[in-house]
Amino acid sequence: MDHDNNDQDEPVGRGITRKNLLKAALVAAPLPLLIGGVPALARAQRASGDTLAPTPSCHDGDAPTIDQTEGPYFKPNSPPRTVLTTPSTPGVPLTVTGYVFGRQCQPLANVLLDFWQADTNGAYDNAGFGFRGHQFTNAQGAYTLTTIVPGLYPGRTRHLHVKLQAPNRPILTTQLYFPGEPRNNTDTIFDARLLMTVRQVGNAKQASFDFVLNVNGVPPTQPPTEPPTEPPSGTWRIGTNYAAGSTATHSGSTYRCLQGHTAQPGWEPPNVPALWQRI
Repeated sequence: MDHDNNDQDEPVGRGITRKNLLKAALVAAPLPLLIGGVPALARAQRASGDTLAPTPSCHDGDAPTIDQTEGPYFKPNSPPRTVLTTPSTPGVPLTVTGYVFGRQCQPLANVLLDFWQADTNGAYDNAGFGFRGHQFTNAQGAYTLTTIVPGLYPGRTRHLHVKLQAPNRPILTTQLYFPGEPRNNTDTIFDARLLMTVRQVGNAKQASFDFVLNVNGVPPTQPPTEPPTEPPSGTWRIGTNYAAGSTATHSGSTYRCLQGHTAQPGWEPPNVPALWQRI
């Protein structure tokens, strides 16, 4: 599987390599009990040594919308958050966890995931940012979303929307589905390759899904330093709240903020084109 010259196979103990340690760490958590038949998680396929297939994309007419347009559409500038609910939010609690991998099984850090969905009644918040939020994978390529099971609306089965973008890579727009839903058989957009694994835990549901982006490379060796070992030249600073449309300079270039966010280590403008556009 790994043909590049890197230290992922460097022995760290008798019969143990760093690559195998990485695999073991990612698959150590027990897989959830499946509700219905679903494809295996990408993390479970890592040991086969095969190149992973990218997560398929799908499209149901969702696109950035202009002002006053109604409907279940994507909205830019979602807030940075991993929790889309409050303790009083009606609906069945849902937690979605997983990893984002590249084609060579490497977990991808700093991948943007922008989620949006319907509420428990099947309605989208097009006036504000209810059930909308973006986050970034950590140094191990992991993400976590806390939300509710979305409601149904005419013509569709239950689903979550998500856009993903690795630094300096194209955007993947796709959806995640729930196994065992009656409407999976009648929804013309439904794709079984996008089924999550789901288990019931008390009154809540826990789901898992591993994304695979069409990215080649090697695993990250360590998380970003905090603070950076060498402060960047320019006005961009960690901890600053940047609004959409604001500008900042970094290493001799000027950038315009595309989505409001609080700057964090590893989110320097050249590294996250989803947040910053060079001008």
